[in-house]
Amino acid sequence: MTDLAVSTAATPLARQVERRRTFAIISHPDAGKTTLTEKLLMFGGAIQLAGQVRAKGERRRTRSDWMNIERERGISVVTSVMTFEYRDCVFNLLDTPGHEDFSEDTYRTLTAVDSAVMVIDAAKGIEERTRKLFEVCRLRDIPIVTFVNKMDRESRDPFEILDEIESTLALDVAPLTWPIGRGRDFAGTYELQTGRIRLVDSGDSISGTGMEALKGLVSADRLTEVTEELELAAGALKPFDLASFREGHQTPVFFGSALRNFGVRDLLDGLADLAPAPQGLDSDKRPVRPAEDRMTAFVFKVQANMDPNHRDRIAFVRLCSGKLRRGMKVLQTRTAKTIGLHAPQFFFAQDRALAEEAYAGDVVGIPNHGLLRIGDTLTEGEDISFLGVPSFAPEILRRVRLEDAMKAKKLKQALQELAEEGVVQVFRPLDGSPALVGVVGPLQLDVLTGRLAAEYGLEVGFEQSQYALARWVSGPEKDLQEFLNANRGNVAEDLDGDPVLLAGSAFQMTRAKERWEKVAFLDVKDVRKVAA
Repeated sequence: MTDLAVSTAATPLARQVERRRTFAIISHPDAGKTTLTEKLLMFGGAIQLAGQVRAKGERRRTRSDWMNIERERGISVVTSVMTFEYRDCVFNLLDTPGHEDFSEDTYRTLTAVDSAVMVIDAAKGIEERTRKLFEVCRLRDIPIVTFVNKMDRESRDPFEILDEIESTLALDVAPLTWPIGRGRDFAGTYELQTGRIRLVDSGDSISGTGMEALKGLVSADRLTEVTEELELAAGALKPFDLASFREGHQTPVFFGSALRNFGVRDLLDGLADLAPAPQGLDSDKRPVRPAEDRMTAFVFKVQANMDPNHRDRIAFVRLCSGKLRRGMKVLQTRTAKTIGLHAPQFFFAQDRALAEEAYAGDVVGIPNHGLLRIGDTLTEGEDISFLGVPSFAPEILRRVRLEDAMKAKKLKQALQELAEEGVVQVFRPLDGSPALVGVVGPLQLDVLTGRLAAEYGLEVGFEQSQYALARWVSGPEKDLQEFLNANRGNVAEDLDGDPVLLAGSAFQMTRAKERWEKVAFLDVKDVRKVAA
């Protein structure tokens, strides 16, 4: 990401861009991410953009997890997009999958945000999944806001949690609120910069200001302990530095309990005040600034059958510059085709409304019938492609066993559509043997099984493959062709027709690298480079 933040708005377009806050929530499973998402949406209420409808009734209770497997297992396995307004800011919240099997979808989602909220369980601190997601954010210097959740349960010492963040993530911490007690004694938070006090029992109202106010709010036997802890936090910890935060070096920290809806408003206010507006992005030809007049966008996710009644297919796009207007025509630079945006949509989890207009930073869904793919760039005519939307080599390869052989054609179509979404990867061997599916982890196979049954009426199982590794291959045309001819029995094509070497073991892959020195074996492919 280039340092091209929008300056103080001067034009109507720039003012709209400055209002946007596009962020993701990252956490280890069970840290409370989905609960926090729901509480944030309570403050936004619904999609409230110009010309849109306000959600009522059941919409206000909409969960971000909408697939059956998510409701059954209590985990998020797809990225949900939610747009809402709060304090004259337009928030685009991307709720990323929390399960470790879905790192690829999460990585792509993080290419579409300008900041992230890191949710930490107060009892467990930094967990492995949190660490991995943070490293993805660090690769792009994404600013991180930290929310230490579940302070009303048994938890670790706040100083210990902050020390762990600094030592484990090499990230400076600057708490903006501080917990008054913890566990059963958690009474509220103290705002370190202003001295304002919020008590759990008083909700969002201010219960006092300054440490003197604590005398009437905290029992006498705990007053000394609480006061000393607050004085140490205010005096010993680093003050918040906006520039350091925006550069990805420091994280402001909030404490609270999402389940009790406490501390969530402070977090949302922090995002409105501190999180960056849309940033500039690099394309293959030039940097793109968000306040440019001409619209540009890229596809970071494709999702089918969000509404089973309509069998729809939605491409989620992040607007990078300019203004989208419903009905406008745009260039799909991968194919050089012109596409009409007749029904762009905003989302509130699985509910949606037509987007009459959208601005840089917004995330909108574009219904299509397989034309748009992950990594596609859309412009108002300029031939550019945005960088860095990756596809990763799978860690598990399986053959699909179809219970009803008469449905083979339908299975082929289903796998094609699910591969275009990024649910699985499909590899078709050049020797004509049955296709293989590739996934990052076992849970993806469960998701594939469930979706094939629910959406396509296909009952399937999986068989072990003789292959353990898959790598994309590239190189000088002559050398690459010689390699493909010599290894035809172990080469497949992916969804885009790109060649992939299938190897039975790491040893076989190493031997191939040694023998074919001019051929590159890639475990990551930039999908923007796919030819039309």
